[in-house]
Amino acid sequence: MSRTGSRRDRSNSGAPIEIINQYYVPDVASTGHLLHELATELAKDGRDVHVLTCFPSYGPPDTWLPCPRRETVAGVRVRRLRTTRFSKDNLLGRLVNSVTFLLPLALRQFVRRGPDAVLLYTSNPPYLGIIGALVSLIRRHPYCVLLHDAYPQLAIWVGKVRGGGLIERIWHRMNRLMYGRALGTIVLCDKARDLVCDTYGIDRDRVHVVPNWADPDVLTPVAKSETAFARTHDLLEDFTVMYSGNLGLYYDFDTVLDAADRLRDERVRFVLVGSGGQRGRLEREIKARDLANVIMLPYQPFETLNDSLNACDASLVSIAEGIEGISFPSKFYSSLAVAKPIVAISEEDSELRRAVESSDCGVWARSGDGVGLAQAILALARDPERCAASGRRARELMEREYTVTACAARYAEILDACAMESR
Repeated sequence: MSRTGSRRDRSNSGAPIEIINQYYVPDVASTGHLLHELATELAKDGRDVHVLTCFPSYGPPDTWLPCPRRETVAGVRVRRLRTTRFSKDNLLGRLVNSVTFLLPLALRQFVRRGPDAVLLYTSNPPYLGIIGALVSLIRRHPYCVLLHDAYPQLAIWVGKVRGGGLIERIWHRMNRLMYGRALGTIVLCDKARDLVCDTYGIDRDRVHVVPNWADPDVLTPVAKSETAFARTHDLLEDFTVMYSGNLGLYYDFDTVLDAADRLRDERVRFVLVGSGGQRGRLEREIKARDLANVIMLPYQPFETLNDSLNACDASLVSIAEGIEGISFPSKFYSSLAVAKPIVAISEEDSELRRAVESSDCGVWARSGDGVGLAQAILALARDPERCAASGRRARELMEREYTVTACAARYAEILDACAMESR
């Protein structure tokens, strides 16, 4: 069978699928790239795959690459809705963006006539799946929910919503309807499954754990010395620890800066690549503490992502205390793919910690323990053989458990079962 995305007889290729998410390539949002890989992988098996999204708006305006309203790429039919594109770092702007996506989407879903597809509503924006629930109240509308970030829990954690208030109560009622009417819910880890089942009374058989992934053909190991990114930013000589991705509020960067402060006299460099709600604060903190061993850089184009991810000796993966189950860092999988040892920061009872330590693919430090993080990084920096071996085991772990092919097969199985149930 050809793997170029060409169409074939779809009579035996499973249920048609429509994926709905606010962000999609060429947007810089990690969820958009993950869903692009999922959609492409499903289409390779001859499935009829549609994506409904909006035009790029996630990152800074200089990342908004032009793209058509409708296109078919690698067998995936993409349709983009026009929305406002205010900065996502502004709460009101983010809300307006999501509303201008949801309203035309809701109208379309209520009146749509098209292929009898099973729909996959994601959590971007976090109340997206309620559209599926409302439509299903008045007509047949088979849908599943893909939970990347759990709301209102995450909004309460970052202080945007008051715990116990009216907004939280309304949101929980919407979630109960959304999960209750869904044919299935897909979550990233066991803690997220517990959250959905325990909070909303959903049968555990209807909540499926499927991790995120990396594409081993797109992200491949390259020696740091061979990357243009390392040469451009003078990273060749020092031991380089890199974080590349969303600089959001639910990642722990304070522990990173504390470790950097303690390692300022060592040949260790910290590189933070990306944008998000903490970027401004981090820039001010780096300047105030005179951390010359920390540099911040903007999002890198997807076309050069493999080069930039490889321009380090170890990869930082961070999640703040109390967040696992509410969210899970997707950059873990891309870091594994490029065969860099993982420097993980999390709470003690963490699936991230267990994954790193059980496979011996890196080091772990408790969130808030800057001393322990500094010691762990220094131990890697002083032991090149251990560093290289951990990196090899990281790639092996990804190839064994976190490939797009394996995860897409699980998605297909879940979506097909939901389609059969809806008939």
